[in-house]
Formats: sequence, structure tokens, C-alpha cells
Amino acid sequence: MLKKIISLSTNNKFLSFLLAASLLTTGGCKTDFLTGATPPAAPNDSAAPPAPPAPLVVDGVRTSYADVVGRSSPAVVRIDAERKSKSPAQQQQQHPFMDDPMFREFFKDAPQTPQQPFNNQQPQQRPPTERGLGSGVIVSADGTVLTNHHVIDGAEKIFVQMSDDKIYEAKIVGSDPPSDLAVLKIEGQNFPFLNLGNSDNVRVGDIVLAIGNPLGIGQTVTAGIISAKGRRTGLSDGSFEDFLQTDAPINRGNSGGALVSVNSELIGINSQILSPSGGNIGIGFSIPSNMAKSVMEQLLKDGKVRRGLLGVNIQNITPDMAKSLDLGDVKGIIVSNVQAGSAAEKAGIKGGDIILAINGEAIEDRNVLRNKVAGTQPGSEVKIRVLRDGREEELTAVLSEFNVEGVKPDNPPEEQKAPDNSDQNGKLGLSLQPLTPEFAKQLGLPAETEGMLVTEIDQNGAAASEGINRGDVILEINKQTVKSLEEVQTALARSGDKPVLLLISRKGQTTFLTIQPR
Repeated sequence: MLKKIISLSTNNKFLSFLLAASLLTTGGCKTDFLTGATPPAAPNDSAAPPAPPAPLVVDGVRTSYADVVGRSSPAVVRIDAERKSKSPAQQQQQHPFMDDPMFREFFKDAPQTPQQPFNNQQPQQRPPTERGLGSGVIVSADGTVLTNHHVIDGAEKIFVQMSDDKIYEAKIVGSDPPSDLAVLKIEGQNFPFLNLGNSDNVRVGDIVLAIGNPLGIGQTVTAGIISAKGRRTGLSDGSFEDFLQTDAPINRGNSGGALVSVNSELIGINSQILSPSGGNIGIGFSIPSNMAKSVMEQLLKDGKVRRGLLGVNIQNITPDMAKSLDLGDVKGIIVSNVQAGSAAEKAGIKGGDIILAINGEAIEDRNVLRNKVAGTQPGSEVKIRVLRDGREEELTAVLSEFNVEGVKPDNPPEEQKAPDNSDQNGKLGLSLQPLTPEFAKQLGLPAETEGMLVTEIDQNGAAASEGINRGDVILEINKQTVKSLEEVQTALARSGDKPVLLLISRKGQTTFLTIQPR
């Protein structure tokens, strides 16, 4: 019938219209308008060719990172860690920052209903378990995996899932709480892996990709830039932090995942986020690849990490400190305390010294100094240039070894009543009394410690505005020891209109503070 209509329609406009309308689409098929018959399918060579992939660069501007993702994502794995459920008190003890309203580590999920790894089987009846989800990065073809310590901490079984859904049980090679890093091993060969880049060469503003397994939804890639370098959050089990900050969106489950450069190099291990709610707000922190490499190599070789220790309390010099110390420039790190018997004491370093350089490298940030010392093997000699009483000196220290120690309890004598001995000039806005052996014991200080105990604070005074608290002990004012109210008044009189430099003992640690008298 169709052929007949075609032959008759040559000079007939109505039939030409009918022919044009005779093929309709019904359920994806073309149907003869008059007979309802379905004609043969069109040959394949008549189909439109597939669209070519989007160009990576258009007019000199990069439009896609698909090639970077293609090379990097197979090396990023999902990690399921199985451990016995803990009581709320145990969880709080293991993760003391669980309730912190600002910083939240990713691995703070509540215990989950027991289930088989990756939900591949039906749940079985067994004692309650807690399952944590995180990420990891394969860094060598033999199955070496880098992840966060907090992802696998306390785990009895660890499973690694590849991007092709293959699952391996992993063994812990070593774990390092101070840096929040851990090394795992899965059995096999020729695994996809990422090369570690040189994180020292990373610049603020460089484009980066974050690859991981957030919230259990599967592997996800996000993009952003390096927002800052050398950040410290204070949440790791130690002080060895040198984070890369990024705005590439990362969430819970990204812990241990990869921060990748546009050259497909691993430049960071994603570790923490800053968030009031626990969700991403564009402030994430990654452990630099150079630190990760150093820790990994030591864990692979010895199963533990050894760090140098100088034995000082240090802090950055503020502009007010510089004025109090009559320094022309705000540079260097001030020593607030030297531990007895430490490498620093043996080298001749004293409280109040200003450290200018270590091994010839200028130091202007305490975190940089801390990490450089920690990155040096115990027993090594280091040259330290200090400024003391307006003169520079070079000292040599032989580093001892850092050992993780527990935190001393904070038991200030809040309920004790003390005489009201406000500083007569009202310069600081606080009340003081000489520190007694009894109060020193309650504060966790040696009984022979001498200083002035802060007993009351004027909330509208200068001391309150600088964060001085009841229970703090003032050891020095303008580098002069103070053991009586008269010595306090004499030291304050000498400062004139300059900011007052105080050496404070708080929670067993000493620190310098400056106050502008009112």
C-alpha cells in the first residue's frame, strides 16, 4: 500500500501530504498511517554518530579534569573498619573533640546497626559492632595504602573496596596518632596507585581535586583550590600538624582520601574539616604529602615513627610583645619555658630567648620550628641561633626523643577563697596573691614554684580582654620574676605606657601574654 501511494502521489498535493503524515512515532516505532504496519528498522549506518568527548582546553582555558580523574580515581579506595561498639564515655575518651562545636573530624559517626561489609550479605546475629567509613589511597603497586589513624583506630577488621568493587581485607602496617596517619597493606600485585608529589611546591591558589567516599554514597570528586598552607587545628593526638587548607568540598567519609594536583600527583591526605554543623562549609584540611611520605617510610621500615625533641615551650611574637621587648622587627619565636634536663637546657637555651633560626633557616612561626625539630631524628645535632639581651648567639643542641604523654588534669583551685589583693594602680584589672605550695599542688605545679596566683578578674579590665583566667599564675612581668604584690607594682611601674609582658603558667604550661594597661 505504501508503494502505491508513493506512485500515485507524484502530482497530487493531497496525497503528498498524506504520505508525509503516514509515518507516526508510536512507542518509539514508526507506523504506517494507513495500514498500521511497522516498517523494517532503519539500517545502523543511518544512526547519528556518537558525540566526541568534550575538549580539555578551549581557547586556552581548561574545561575538564576528566583525564586527571581517570588517572587518579582508581587508586582511591573505600575503607570499612569494624570494631566493638564503645559506650558514650569510651567514645568521648577516645575522641575528646566529639562535642567541639567548630572542629569535627570526619570519623565521628555514631555506632551503626551491624551489617556485613558493603552490604553484600544479610546481617547476622552477633555482638554489637561499630562500623566506620573512610577512604584511603594506594601509593604503590604492591598494595600499600595510606589513610588516617582515626579511620582505623581500634579496628579489629578492615576491608578495602576498589573502584571496580573488588574487596580486600587489609592489615595494619603501622599507625601514628600524632600525625593522624596510618599505613595498611592489601595482598596482590599491580594495583593502581598515585605518586606522592612534593607538597612544599604547592602554592596558595593552585587547583586541586578531592577524591574520596563521603557519607557512604560512593566515590566522589570535587574541585577547589589551596586556600592556605601551614595550618594547625590542634585536634590530632600531638602537635605535628602542617595542614594544607582547601575549599574543595569534603565531608565525613573523605577522611584518608586523596587531595590531587592537576598533574595527578598526591599532594595531601584529607583529614579534618572546620564546620559548626559537621557538613562542608569550604574549609577542609589535608596532611601534606611530604609529611605523609616521611611517616609512611618510617612505619614501613620500623613500624613506628621517631621524632626529635628540643624540650621548650614556644610561641609566636606578637607586635605588642615586640614593643615590650624593644624589638625593631616582629620576627622569631620566643621561648616561654625550658624543660629540666632537656636538650634545650643542655644547649644553654633559656626562657625569654628568641629563636631566630635553626640550621641556618630563619624561623618565624612556632609550628614550623616544631615540625622541623620533630622531622629530625633523635640524637641529631642542630644549630640554633637565638637573640638574648639584644645579642645574637649560636647554640648547638643534641635532640632527644619525643614520646607521646598524657595530658595533665586541670584542677584549678576555683573553690578556694583568697585575699583581695587587687593591683593598686588598677592597670591589669585582676586580684593576685602569692602562690602557696598548697595552691601549686592543686594546679599540678612543683611545690617550690613561685609566682602570683590570679584569684579574681575584673571582666571589664585589661586582663580579662586578653584571656587571663582565675587559676593562672603570673611568673614574670616584663621578664622580672614576681613573688609579691610589691614586686608586681614595681614591675608595672617600669613598663610605662608600653604593653606589659607577662609570663603565665596555665595547666602546667607556660606562655607569654601582653596586656595594654588601662
